[in-house]
Amino acid sequence: PGETSSVVTILDGHAMAQQGRAGPALTLSALGSFVGGTISIVGLMAVGPLLADAMLSVGPAAEFVLMVMALLVVSAVSSSPPVKTLAMIVLGLALGTVGMDQLTAYPRFTFGSLDLTDGLNFVALSIGLFGVSEILLNLDDATPAVPKAPKLRDMLPTGQEFREATPAVLRGSAVGFLFGLVPGVSHIISTFVSYAIEKKISKTPEKFGHGAVAGVAGPETANNATTGASMIPLLVLGIPAIPATAILLSALLIHGVQPGPLLMSEHPQVFWGLIASLYLGNAILVVLNLPLVGIFVSLLRTPMGVLAPLVLVICLIGVYSLKASPLDLTILVAAGVVGYLLRKFSYDVAPLLLAFVLGDRMELSFRRALTISDGDYWVFVQGPAARVFIGVLVVIGGLQLAAMLLGWRRTGAAMP
Repeated sequence: PGETSSVVTILDGHAMAQQGRAGPALTLSALGSFVGGTISIVGLMAVGPLLADAMLSVGPAAEFVLMVMALLVVSAVSSSPPVKTLAMIVLGLALGTVGMDQLTAYPRFTFGSLDLTDGLNFVALSIGLFGVSEILLNLDDATPAVPKAPKLRDMLPTGQEFREATPAVLRGSAVGFLFGLVPGVSHIISTFVSYAIEKKISKTPEKFGHGAVAGVAGPETANNATTGASMIPLLVLGIPAIPATAILLSALLIHGVQPGPLLMSEHPQVFWGLIASLYLGNAILVVLNLPLVGIFVSLLRTPMGVLAPLVLVICLIGVYSLKASPLDLTILVAAGVVGYLLRKFSYDVAPLLLAFVLGDRMELSFRRALTISDGDYWVFVQGPAARVFIGVLVVIGGLQLAAMLLGWRRTGAAMP
């Protein structure tokens, strides 16, 4: 995964590539991203101001409950047993505590290293757990899978794949738009939720993780829809919801434009100019991606003996180029070895990355909520947003418990 939001996509995207369907996977990703981005832009124009008040009710307590819900959702996505998934979540939360305490600025688990005060590098960790470990698994396999050589007729999705992807794209657009409204929620939550929904409502959930079309189309659409919807908190409330909008906020302030409720009346040219740029960006996304699908798929023809060293070198260069830190290279290699061992013993490393991304944000929201309430834990069940999230949390937990009970009943296994 090149970024956080790509973690879920590779679960089925990589499997499709191994089956000779890399072209359709890339095409559906590009088209889904275009649809999700377009729907979120239309939503920005239509209902942005109406949703401003609702977003203000999402405080630290509601944010914490929302992130707990996301960790529960990941148990539905994970391919490993619940105990192993829980172990990965705990390990991810533990790794997320490394670095500077966000409230007290006290260094934790840095062992005197200045490089660790910023925490572990997510890019190094994710590329190691997925990229380097995949190389090691391929080298370890005595009879590695040989990707099918792509043919011209296989570059585009079939009619059946389009039919499977269309509802997933529409649902992913809705999921991504809703999560983009909540300031501070990362793309990774919307992509995991989209994947979990597609897996739950699918008539063939066993295909997920083995090349399900909906497992690629839904999360990729949700990812782009989140980006478009995240403009609503920025333009309506002046709150950057994701890092990209934080940079945009800085640019607007430099030019003397204050995002907020008065932006559309005081600077209409800026507001509608941003809308136009989002449309243009979505169109360019499709124009650039679709013609290049054939080139990307052709990389599969490279023999593993040549491809593996090249991928490893690119991983090393990419990680080192971020901060020129030798420690990041150490993290990359260590994560690759650990990821290789975990995957050999059937541990799903995706929950680890989700917990790592959400860990510091969960802790910050938890401590802020308790500070505001003077240590009253009832704050987590108060407020309309928190109650909505708790309701969803109970429903998800009930569905998970019912699925586990049904599985034990079918297999005749004794419940622990």
